[in-house]
Amino acid sequence: MYQESTDSVTQGFTEPCPAGADTSHIFSVALPTTRQSSLTRNLSDHPLGKDLQAMRTGQRQNKGMRTRLGCLSHKSDSCSDFTAILPDKPNRALKRLSTEEATRWADSFDVLLSHKYGVAAFRAFLKTEFSEENLEFWLACEEFKKTRSTAKLVSKAHRIFEEFVDVQAPREVNIDFQTREATRKNMQEPSLTCFDQAQGKVHSLMEKDSYPRFLRSKMYLDLLSQSQRRLS
Repeated sequence: MYQESTDSVTQGFTEPCPAGADTSHIFSVALPTTRQSSLTRNLSDHPLGKDLQAMRTGQRQNKGMRTRLGCLSHKSDSCSDFTAILPDKPNRALKRLSTEEATRWADSFDVLLSHKYGVAAFRAFLKTEFSEENLEFWLACEEFKKTRSTAKLVSKAHRIFEEFVDVQAPREVNIDFQTREATRKNMQEPSLTCFDQAQGKVHSLMEKDSYPRFLRSKMYLDLLSQSQRRLS
């Protein structure tokens, strides 16, 4: 009996309807719960049923992506809330961030880089400009300098070079030819200072270019406003 119900419904899906005909009744048929379960299992094997399931899955995935990437689809100055792309617990981060701390980020670029949430906010801003590789390289160099094992130092050095410095690297940073080649020569005998020249160039580039734009951005100004409202 259930098979007959399934056949009749699938036939309704596959047979063309007359032009202008009301098709709403196809989706509004009320069936007992047991028949609905049987019908769902049978429709899952039908080509149209598989298409409907794929559409629902795609819609759920797209909804999550839209939430995360909504901020990145606009220019940085139109992004009013960087917390959507902060790591871990953004709301908790905001609660710990005082207006005084956020204001100090404007004192100097190095002050910003010394603050955990300053780095997170600046990274979020750079993502809107598709240039976060500069900050990631600078941070990788800072971490590299803490290496104590000689064996690990060599492998880390080559990994950083291949990811950020080499020509057509996956996250190639914007440095001049001379600096790139000097860093390449340093790879012959890597040391804790082998990236100093390249790191300095990238630091200078961010300080003169991206950092001033970050301070003028709506993202940073809104962050200050949010922290001030929490105090009032």
